[in-house]
Amino acid sequence: MSSFREIFPPSTSSWTVNNIPDLTGRVYIVTGGNTGIGKETVKALLQKGGKVYMASRSETRAQQAITDLEQATGRAAIFLKLDLTDFASIKQAAKEFMLRESQLNTLFNNAGIAWAPMDDLTVQGYDMAFGTNVLGHFYFTKLLLPVLFKTYDSNPTDKPRIVTTSGAIYKSFPKVDYATLRDSKERRKLSGNQLYAQSKFGNILVANELARRYGNKIITTSLHPGVFQSELQRNMPWFKWLMFWPLWMGAITQLFAGTAPEAAAMNGKYLIPWGAEGRLSKEAADQPAAEELWNWLGKQVPGA
Repeated sequence: MSSFREIFPPSTSSWTVNNIPDLTGRVYIVTGGNTGIGKETVKALLQKGGKVYMASRSETRAQQAITDLEQATGRAAIFLKLDLTDFASIKQAAKEFMLRESQLNTLFNNAGIAWAPMDDLTVQGYDMAFGTNVLGHFYFTKLLLPVLFKTYDSNPTDKPRIVTTSGAIYKSFPKVDYATLRDSKERRKLSGNQLYAQSKFGNILVANELARRYGNKIITTSLHPGVFQSELQRNMPWFKWLMFWPLWMGAITQLFAGTAPEAAAMNGKYLIPWGAEGRLSKEAADQPAAEELWNWLGKQVPGA
């Protein structure tokens, strides 16, 4: 039932943007917030009074999105330069944020790269999908843990949250093949679809381990947002024919995870449209696999 609902959710949602509580005085980061469901997430958070950092690689595109959203909501997001393909950029983004803010109520690890050309690698030489979606977000999250802990310490009854956007596609390649995470013969034997699915599987493992390690202070969830047409499919133009939900609905599940009072009881859960609890495959729920990936990631990044 869970698998069917992941791809064919109800046509309407009982929980909508209107259910988001007042967010005045709260601070958010949305990675990849200048486009797609990230932009819709930023829009909703602004509408409800949140202070939102749009963490994006391109300042030009981010500023255009900020202008669009200000016209729509009357409130402006704040640009935070973040290139998840480069450790130096990630470190600088986390440093800049923590110089400006002493709290972070929800980190939305929303950005993603899919079906990148095989020759594309991150600055440090990792597979583009895994290096961006998993390793980049892991490093960014680890660097932001001090401000998340500080947020908890200031109000232990209102835990901060980490929301990671994964996808049901993880089930098509439910493992991490460590020989493929840098360029190699093994990597080039995989399709772009397999590399992307592997990254979405990795997202879930990291979220599970965050929930296990820090659940006493931080609420961590992962989710499948639904199937939509967005710039995520820019490298696969044929994929547009499979999209059948309006883009704004893609933000519902992650907004629920990041703002709904009832989601505070969902640490370690995997959510599916629209804000419902899903069931992970046995591979994705495997704790030793999550620990192994966590340890591997920690060895890749500086000072984490």
